[in-house]
Amino acid sequence: MSIKEDETWLYEISAKHKLIDLNFKEIWRYRDLLILFVKRDIVTVYKQTILGPLWYLIQPLFTSIIFTLVFNNLGNIQTGGVPPFLFNLAGITAWNYFKVCLTGSSNTFRANAGLFGKVYFPRVIMPLSITISNLLKFGIQLFIFIGFYMYYYFAKGFDLGFNNTLILFPIYVMMMALLGLGLGMIISSFTTKYRDLKVLVGFAVSLLMYLSAVPYPLAEAQNKFPDYAFQFVKYNPVTQIIEGFRYMLLNTGSFSWTSVGYTLVVCFVTFLIGLIIFNKTEKSFIDTV
Repeated sequence: MSIKEDETWLYEISAKHKLIDLNFKEIWRYRDLLILFVKRDIVTVYKQTILGPLWYLIQPLFTSIIFTLVFNNLGNIQTGGVPPFLFNLAGITAWNYFKVCLTGSSNTFRANAGLFGKVYFPRVIMPLSITISNLLKFGIQLFIFIGFYMYYYFAKGFDLGFNNTLILFPIYVMMMALLGLGLGMIISSFTTKYRDLKVLVGFAVSLLMYLSAVPYPLAEAQNKFPDYAFQFVKYNPVTQIIEGFRYMLLNTGSFSWTSVGYTLVVCFVTFLIGLIIFNKTEKSFIDTV
């Protein structure tokens, strides 16, 4: 019986890739593994903690209280008639989701080097699972925001209201995920060679929050910042996401379709660049990590 020398393989794993290889087909093939990692992330993050998921609530609430005391009461930052605590809680809720997507995916290669060295699967599954699993945390914090929103609306009598741009809510969540994931994959690819970036990320993210209009409205930055600093804040895509998020939920701040289009393009391009760099790095990272 003759054996065919040229067999048709169902799948082929190779270190050779095209210059631009987004690998969406293979990611879809491993979707069951992606779901498994998402479940693992949700279950194990606070499994051996005392307060467990309550940390999802404590962090944004305490941060909002501190921001209200420091920036609004002491610094006299105006919020356009919106209760300062609610204003800060809205910005922190959006910022936290972007931050965990960025910081969680920025250490993918180093944190999972042992697993990556033993078994093959598309490495991008890891940062994707982080981004998807953190939607639960975002949902819980959004639920808390809605609770305080109802309190201020009915008990305190503040004239709050949604507007028609609320239909863009899924688009804004997608932009936060794409931007955080894209930047995280870029940083993760470079940290395989340059370990200093791991230290820099925590420091840079802390500074970025204050340059993304999280504790203040964009109008206040325009009035009080030097022009060069205001231009950076204005064209920062995270600023546009935070401003749009507040505009949808609190009907305050600035909104324009040009800003939405600009932010969407920046987030999508950042994600594609991050995915390309990440896919190229995964071929040889194990030799340098």
